Amino acid sequence: MALEIVQVDAFTAEPFVGNPAVVCFLPEARQEAWMQKVAAEMNTSGTAFLVERAQGWDIRFFTPATEVKLSGHTTLSSAHVLWESGRLELEEPARFFSAAGELTATRDGEWIELDFPALPEQRASAPPALLEALGLMPVYVGRNAYDYLVVVDQEATVRDLRPDFPLLTQVDTRGVMVTAQGESGEYDFVSRFFAPAAGLPEDPVTGSAHCCLGPYWAKRLGKEQMLARQLSARGGAIRVRPEGERVVLAGQAVTVLRGELLG
Repeated sequence: MALEIVQVDAFTAEPFVGNPAVVCFLPEARQEAWMQKVAAEMNTSGTAFLVERAQGWDIRFFTPATEVKLSGHTTLSSAHVLWESGRLELEEPARFFSAAGELTATRDGEWIELDFPALPEQRASAPPALLEALGLMPVYVGRNAYDYLVVVDQEATVRDLRPDFPLLTQVDTRGVMVTAQGESGEYDFVSRFFAPAAGLPEDPVTGSAHCCLGPYWAKRLGKEQMLARQLSARGGAIRVRPEGERVVLAGQAVTVLRGELLG
């Protein structure tokens, strides 16, 4: 039976930038090993598998190498496809049931808003391999349930990073956020995200990382809503609004490919 698949570029209004994701619709749940093989075949930073249920959709997220509990750009892409395909009316919210809990997406004009859990960090000691792999001296290091947060004092430091990925793989973490306050006035803060252990040496635009970055920078900048830029080669923009134990992330998305999965 052929399965519908759609490839979307997330956190961008233009094709071929932002973060690519594949959305795969399933009539019923499939084995984890099969989904991992599909994600490896698709070879984007995220593949979402959706199964319709009462009041929403079960959703699971896979990188080419592993399953992850939470993924912002694949959730954004999934909501975009649900509205674009007519599975949902434009005014209806998209509800997803994930390993990280219930996730909701709504439309705000051309932007899609995601209601995600906040993932604040706590101050942490940096493992020696972390700082050696990044080749920098941070002003702050923290950690949440998923990732390390590394704060530096200049935007250029974030932009110019060339991590040692084999060494970074030795750090026991899903990924590493490196961030600094924005200096141009266009963006409140900038970041990059590295997750070689999850099969993503550098993730182009990472929604889930902003569940940590948003609360961190909101406290320091004194802002209720911020505009962030992820400085990967593809790049992307995210609106971030912390709301207590939740974070509202917003981005745009564009479909670049539709097809059928035959395997």
